[in-house]
Amino acid sequence: MVAEIEAGQQICEMLGYNLNPEIKHVPVGWGHITCGGTVANLESICLILTCQHHLARNLKFYPLALRNAVKDFGPLSFIADTFLVETCSGPKKLFKNLSKWELLNLKVPTVLEIPDRLSVEYGISSAFLQNTMKKYGIQSVGLGSLERQYDIGKPIQYMLASTRHYSWPKGGAIAGIGSENIIGIPPDYEARLDLNELDKHLQASVEKQQAVYAVVSIVGSTEEGAVDPLRGVLELRRKYQAQGLSFVVHADAAWGGYFASMIPKDFKPGDPKNAEPPKHTGKGDGFVPDASLRVETQEDIFAMREADSITVDPHKAGYIPYPAGSLCYRDERMRFLITWTSPYISRAGTTESIGIYGVEGSKPGASAMSTWLANRCIGTGTEGYGALLAEVCFTISRLSAHWAAMSTTTSSFICVPLNLLPSERKAMQDPNTTPESYAQAVDKEKQKIRERIFNKSNQEIIDEDADRVTEDKAMVLLRALGSDLNINAFALNFRYSEGTVNDDVEEANYLNRRVVEVLSVDSPEDDPTKIPFFLTSTEFEHELYGECAQHFKKRLGLAQDELSLFVLRNVLMTPFPTEGNFIDKMVNIFQGVVEKEVEVCRKRNETKENHHSFIMQDGSDTVYLVNRSMFYLASRRRQLIASASIDEKSLSTYRDAKKNNPDETFFLSTAQKEDISATILSDDAFEAVITSKSNKTIAQKVQVTSFTAIKDRPLNSKYRDHAYPSGHMPFYLYGTPPSLHIDHMLLLAPNIQLSASNITLSVSPPIPTSALKTGCILYLDDIHESAMQPFLPTSHLVGGQGPTSAQNFFFQSGRTFKVSVFGDRYGVSTGGPGLGEVDYAERLATGKLVLGKEKGDVWVDSEMVNRDPFKRASQTAKWREEFAQIGKELE
Repeated sequence: MVAEIEAGQQICEMLGYNLNPEIKHVPVGWGHITCGGTVANLESICLILTCQHHLARNLKFYPLALRNAVKDFGPLSFIADTFLVETCSGPKKLFKNLSKWELLNLKVPTVLEIPDRLSVEYGISSAFLQNTMKKYGIQSVGLGSLERQYDIGKPIQYMLASTRHYSWPKGGAIAGIGSENIIGIPPDYEARLDLNELDKHLQASVEKQQAVYAVVSIVGSTEEGAVDPLRGVLELRRKYQAQGLSFVVHADAAWGGYFASMIPKDFKPGDPKNAEPPKHTGKGDGFVPDASLRVETQEDIFAMREADSITVDPHKAGYIPYPAGSLCYRDERMRFLITWTSPYISRAGTTESIGIYGVEGSKPGASAMSTWLANRCIGTGTEGYGALLAEVCFTISRLSAHWAAMSTTTSSFICVPLNLLPSERKAMQDPNTTPESYAQAVDKEKQKIRERIFNKSNQEIIDEDADRVTEDKAMVLLRALGSDLNINAFALNFRYSEGTVNDDVEEANYLNRRVVEVLSVDSPEDDPTKIPFFLTSTEFEHELYGECAQHFKKRLGLAQDELSLFVLRNVLMTPFPTEGNFIDKMVNIFQGVVEKEVEVCRKRNETKENHHSFIMQDGSDTVYLVNRSMFYLASRRRQLIASASIDEKSLSTYRDAKKNNPDETFFLSTAQKEDISATILSDDAFEAVITSKSNKTIAQKVQVTSFTAIKDRPLNSKYRDHAYPSGHMPFYLYGTPPSLHIDHMLLLAPNIQLSASNITLSVSPPIPTSALKTGCILYLDDIHESAMQPFLPTSHLVGGQGPTSAQNFFFQSGRTFKVSVFGDRYGVSTGGPGLGEVDYAERLATGKLVLGKEKGDVWVDSEMVNRDPFKRASQTAKWREEFAQIGKELE
């Protein structure tokens, strides 16, 4: 298809690949259109891994297959004593004498040149080589066969930043590499590939003799707009090639590829003029200045011309309204690695047969045609897409200025961009920086942003810069703010009413989620025309983002735990929001939304008086009370088990009701709103009401005294474990024989409250009364909690049908369990994580436990404990209703 060939050439030229076959010292590039970046990335994996025809060159396994054909009595054995190949580290050796490690690490040009060399030096025909490789090639014998034959015990790996797009582990799985061999390299503080970490991994590969398929440099991550240091990756390849390790360098520029159009044709890396801000000649209210990319970003994008292959998505920064990706090769011969016919590797493919290349066959012509047309009309240079994206970069920088400086020490919230301010970068590099000097420098720069950028028109910013030296210009400051491209990642946190900053990651995530729900369409009832701008979101998972996420949390004033951080994203594709000072209007609206949601977070998190409800468990001369905990409401965010006394009349009434209604569970609730810490736990008497599960009032004006906490454990996210218990289910065990009770340990959210009174415990040796008085830890040894979490709603567990019916649920009256009992080494009010961890060498007893025989002895709740009283209703049902209605209208 001519349009696809033409579009591929346009993109190759934009990226800096050579298209002139007359230039002999640089290979000729080639590109084609795919349905999207995911398929383009998959194809780049396959071209390295799989050999699809007789002359397709498998960059890792083709040399191994060819070596088998060169062995004694092989069809190519006649070249064995003369065919020399340049090794990765430089010296030439006889091909037959190359070691397994040397065969796996031949440079890309070396592998691609082999077929031509065999033809030129030995007169070997295409047909002969085709027939030979039918027998020895990976397509015939399979990847596993070659790995076994050459004893490749260590899986060959892909390496790229752990912030990678999901298409990479997916592609690894599809291609047979395995997603576990797509190795994530930790990012730096601004979500770019950390070269020091990559260096460590490559050094380990050399030491372990574990080959590497490729290192991928992400040029514009879809979550943060980050451009990896591609120049550094290429330098590391040269470093390790000298040590015998070679690999393909692929640039995943699905998002950032079109930003290559901003690089001038005369660009030279290291030229001082690259740091100069663009000159501006526009005037008027509608004027939008150009903003060049940061110098480091320019040079990494310029370096793409040295990458072996590049993924670019025209449907992203190319603005193509159809699904359109592309894959470009620095050396056009690489395209034969993904083909299903048998063209000779040196022969150019015809335009009529382009469908044979890649993993796709038939595909929509609109993708290729629209890409070609847009590239042709707009232009792929600095006057075309480059000019448009330069204005976009200016506009995203103006927004990033607000994310960096909109909140002050008196604001109800904190807004922090992922990307560091220039003052932060400078302070982090200065060994003499103190926390005080760091804070002062950052505050000073934020004030500068407010004074020189906020509430200014574009023209005012340019005019006021006229009399400033270059390094003091607002345009230079703007260039240093925000991400490398046109995506800003930022996050919010809130202050409590008295001014302290929240340090709970879960609660900061809650604020960010509520804000993005307001500034997005998540219901058919939402009117897009009334949403001033749209935000999207992502999560910085601890496993993937590591120190990057931890440092971001620190800047937000949050605990550096292992919880994922919910992050907001704004993606900007148009320069026009700066016109008429619309950005300031948008930001004011945003600030109003945030302040409103902060009030919700404060209500959810500030401990205030509330009605408190306790499950009642009878004792010989006292009652035990188990708090009906709630993870998401501060006033009830604790696992509290206590003993207490109630007046004799109320106690007698309660016991009579329990005797007459054995299937009922009874609750003691405060008659008035109480502050549980200030009143109940201060040993003050309080008045309560006793009710039944069926909401009948049993006793009023109950006098509660001698309220003594046995366990009072906070349930905030920073006190929780990071995984559910494996191989057992932990409970607190307490009471005075013969009245013993248990309550499930709430170690992670979401969870389930399981309480049982009047259990029968048969263990050996007997448990000391003193240990029971302060509360022990009891394991149900044959219940595997991690395999059961998260639990279904209560109604499914105790009232459902089939496998979730009450008769099948494990926790019900009369059930018997194998148990182990341990002492609790922590204090009454100690917070986690790790509260459920025990030392088996210090086990107090083992035996069996039987739950109380009456239904009322057992309490199960997987709903209230996980309920968020401020949560907005799910919109999924409304969307289904909307589609159902549309379907009816189409009938």
